[in-house]
Amino acid sequence: MKKIMRKVGGCVAALALTVVAADVNSACAFFIYQPELPAEAAKLSKIKS
Repeated sequence: MKKIMRKVGGCVAALALTVVAADVNSACAFFIYQPELPAEAAKLSKIKS
């Protein structure tokens, strides 16, 4: 059971990193609301400002 949880946990972590990287490089669909981006997530941005 412990082996399975480690594999699943690794997959979840990889998926979370992929989602954050995709979210950093996109804008919010709503014009008014744009949430603040954490400094750690800003490091993953492809667009350097």
